[in-house]
Amino acid sequence: MTTGQPANSAEGLMTREIRTIERVPERERHGRPSNQFTLWFGVNMTITAVVDGALAVTFGTEALAAIIGLFIGNLLGGITMALHSAQGPRLGLPQMISSRVQFGVKGAALPLILSVLMYLGFQMTGIVLCGQAINLIFGWNIPIVGMIVFGLMTTVIAVVGYRLIHVIGRIAAVVGAVGFGYVAIRLFLGYDVSGAFGQVEFSSASFLLAVALAAGWQMTFAPYVADYSRYLPSKTTVRSTFWMTLLGTVLGGQIAMTLGVLIAGTVGTDVFLGNQVGTVGTIAGGGVIATLMYVVIVVNKLSVNSLNAYGGFMCILTIITGWTKQRHISQRVRTGIIVAFTLLALVFAIVANEIGFLDVFKNFVLALLSVFVPWSVINLVDYYLISKERVDIPALYEDNGPYKDFNWIAIGCYFFGVLVQLPFMNQALYEGPLAKAMGGADISWIVAIVATALVYYPLAKRTQYVPDHLITGDEDARAAASSDGAVSG
Repeated sequence: MTTGQPANSAEGLMTREIRTIERVPERERHGRPSNQFTLWFGVNMTITAVVDGALAVTFGTEALAAIIGLFIGNLLGGITMALHSAQGPRLGLPQMISSRVQFGVKGAALPLILSVLMYLGFQMTGIVLCGQAINLIFGWNIPIVGMIVFGLMTTVIAVVGYRLIHVIGRIAAVVGAVGFGYVAIRLFLGYDVSGAFGQVEFSSASFLLAVALAAGWQMTFAPYVADYSRYLPSKTTVRSTFWMTLLGTVLGGQIAMTLGVLIAGTVGTDVFLGNQVGTVGTIAGGGVIATLMYVVIVVNKLSVNSLNAYGGFMCILTIITGWTKQRHISQRVRTGIIVAFTLLALVFAIVANEIGFLDVFKNFVLALLSVFVPWSVINLVDYYLISKERVDIPALYEDNGPYKDFNWIAIGCYFFGVLVQLPFMNQALYEGPLAKAMGGADISWIVAIVATALVYYPLAKRTQYVPDHLITGDEDARAAASSDGAVSG
């Protein structure tokens, strides 16, 4: 029998995680809800979040309106992702395995494929920005070298797994607070920050863009947030997990994005667009101080990119095992998937770096918002209002079980949730007629939340399989162990 890793030891820290898509047994549970605060605070205190905030100004939002809009978006998106996080201790499962409850064992491949693309996209942005930082630290002039180094660092942490990821998250929380706090002080001391405000008139369309940028940022954590709470003891309350996750992700995201607004509004969007990482180093003071800031950028982005690689391979395994019915995966397969995933992200990063990173990033975040909102609504409505935490976990690995191969009700509601957004959408490739009528304001994701919930709830209420209680499979394991003991005795 495989035993759990020690809860607190240096050896346990660097020992490769043995769990993948299966439920974490109670004997291997460890940690405190406060760990969720440090992880998600550190993950949000990154150069990418700073860029996300700067985008609101770059695309026409007045600075004060941008800060308020970003806060609203962080809060709304943070509430959603924290509700997903609270599922982890109860189920002990990676986030996207639980989507088999709603979409079916094989049908869950639909949101899973989208999740893999999301992880690749964010992995790409991290490689681009941290490739810049590493090159600046060592004075390298070839962009791809820094990207490769950062990709290797990410791969090692993702292969080791859960425990090391949380440690890096705690380090990132402290380093990010100190580093970006120092940059903020330098910005106020060396620049006319007041000049960032009032440069353009208030626009409802650009204000809603700021809300969407932050909400999209937070909601893209939802497909893997429970991966990092699933090791908490099952007695951990929903309330404690929810609040620690929410506070960490909203505070970290808002601080970083507000800094991005102030930088873009103060030094100029053209300067920031031209060299995001270098601009932060210049504000910090240049020289050795700038180099230290580049280290901060790499450490903090390493935290979130490790999550992306880890979540990416989890989703790939969940897709594959929906057909193979496997519950356990070898370490060799695990490592191979993580390495292949990072290599693919590196290729995308090289391409994005050539064609213009910020345009790619802004359109990427908004596109993700449109496809992940319906999935999130379906998952949360089912878990909290229909199943009410009662899940048959062993059946999630059986394509001929009560959750079936495909749940066409959920799949149909998902596509409805995507299509209903089209008239309200304002993105690079398409602007809907209602968005045009509202002066370019994009409220498509808000429409998707309401419409998907109203359609999915009554249909699923009548058709969804719900057991009488949470079935973990531990009961069968204990019964088998008791039977073996009786025979051997």
